Amino acid sequence: MNLWDLVTGSDLTRELKAFDARAEALPADYRGAWDQIKAHLFLHGDFTGRNLMPILDGALGLLEETAAEGQGVHDVLGDDIQGFCTALAGGQEARTYRDRWREQLNRNVARKLDQLGG
Repeated sequence: MNLWDLVTGSDLTRELKAFDARAEALPADYRGAWDQIKAHLFLHGDFTGRNLMPILDGALGLLEETAAEGQGVHDVLGDDIQGFCTALAGGQEARTYRDRWREQLNRNVARKLDQLGG
């Protein structure tokens, strides 16, 4: 990856477009599940979302394989797609970007309060 791709994120855009092109070949219920998977997984991404690319690729691969076998999307993912995504991202203790920002804000406020009080 060159510096320009790293700075602009254009490599991520290309990769997401490739994922979406692969998802277009899926049946309609699988495409809906894919959209939900993307939405739920992005909560667990880092600032750029690069950490999610292998997870998204694996999830899409699972959908492609099971669709080719003729299984229903609910047979594969169940009714809790958000829970499925949480498990993919590392379980219940997986931090979201909101958690990381909240921790950073709390550290900054505590540091400022220490400066004012001490």
